[in-house]
Amino acid sequence: MTELEKMYEAALERKAAPEEGSYTSYLYQKGLKKILKKIGEESTEVIIAALSESDEDLIGEINDLAYHVIVMMVEKGITLEQVETVMKQRAEKKHNLKAERKPIVNL
Repeated sequence: MTELEKMYEAALERKAAPEEGSYTSYLYQKGLKKILKKIGEESTEVIIAALSESDEDLIGEINDLAYHVIVMMVEKGITLEQVETVMKQRAEKKHNLKAERKPIVNL
């Protein structure tokens, strides 16, 4: 199980069995609008970190954003498998980035 899968499973568990003092339980209690607000905040923090902070800081902000997106997915009933299915479909489309293609140079 990947760390992303573990994070998703933990979010599912917290949704099913809220725990007092849990930030994830707090987000579910406040509802979708609060979760989406946090996604917006974290997205902004990712942008700022990408522009002016270390890679370590950026990676931390990406992790925070991923966590809040996962909480939203659980709130909306979207599974990792559904997202992965769409990723696979998009990877098969012509003109999508694929590993076997030559990298573009001289941009």
